[in-house]
Amino acid sequence: MNPYRPQRNYGCRIRDAFTYYGMRTVVLENELVRISILVDKGTEIFEFLYKPKDMDLMWLTENGVQNPNSYLSTSDDPIAAFIDYYPGGWQEVFPNGGSSSSYKGAQFGQHGEVAHMPWHYEITQDTTERISVRFSVRTKKVPFSLTKTMSLVSGQATLYIDEEVENLSDYSQRYMWGQHIALGKPFLDESCLIHMPAGVRIRTEEANQNPSGRVKRGNEYEWPLAYNELGELVDLSQLPPKGTASEIVYLTGFGNNGWYSVVNGQKGIGMKVEWDARTLPYLWYWQEFGATTSYPWYGRHYNIGLEPFVGYPTYGIEEAISNGSAGSIEPYERKKFAMQVSVFV
Repeated sequence: MNPYRPQRNYGCRIRDAFTYYGMRTVVLENELVRISILVDKGTEIFEFLYKPKDMDLMWLTENGVQNPNSYLSTSDDPIAAFIDYYPGGWQEVFPNGGSSSSYKGAQFGQHGEVAHMPWHYEITQDTTERISVRFSVRTKKVPFSLTKTMSLVSGQATLYIDEEVENLSDYSQRYMWGQHIALGKPFLDESCLIHMPAGVRIRTEEANQNPSGRVKRGNEYEWPLAYNELGELVDLSQLPPKGTASEIVYLTGFGNNGWYSVVNGQKGIGMKVEWDARTLPYLWYWQEFGATTSYPWYGRHYNIGLEPFVGYPTYGIEEAISNGSAGSIEPYERKKFAMQVSVFV
């Protein structure tokens, strides 16, 4: 924090002189959006507010934002280490995705390392027309560095993100990398529709890995239609009623430029996510519609996650390496990734 940095209350501006629940927080905003980022908790985005409608599109769990340092867990469960402090919103996932898994002797918990690590940040551009903040972190268990620049432009309801991962070792490495974006109320409801490019395919897990939810396991389908266990067609682009079975499927076939949009026609607002699908070629589609009555949801939530990823399914890096979907990077190689998220009315 620079105490001599000029302050503004108009145009693009950055606020970084405060903490939220004891965690360093950076807020990026312009005339249309406000984006709040927990620097001390993985650059977690817990707010993506569209100002003209006072509408936050991020999902906020019933537990809300929590500081992991404020509570000593009573369990050494590697999934609980992530879930017990999960507020919804948007997390950076690296270098493990999903459940606890191991790689070259390193044991990872749920969703890897960087989602709970404190990051360094520096303001790289600060004008009324454009603001940019560069975040960086080094993983502890494996030799990687990760940098991420977030930018806003005056008059645009779009967050621009440019990232780079670097292998800091003399040996090639494997990894999973994802953008864990979760949407919920008040934006998300049963009237929402999901749009994607033509040619996208739906992949499911094998039937012996996970019981069927909305979709029959062990098959591949063309978006948006899939069969359930009764042989009935299910339209995954239309959000179902509360109480519908929970589900996760994996989408492929985005080519070089991936995109999807979620539109709430009744409320007159939508979000579009565009990303470099050469780097993150899969999209995890996680659905929790209130049917999970046990830990950790207890039937209290209605939300989805639409998460660009390299590597699948959600059983960790060992499984992703085994099926060939994990990322690969050579000694001292750098790989770039770009995405943008826009709100539209």
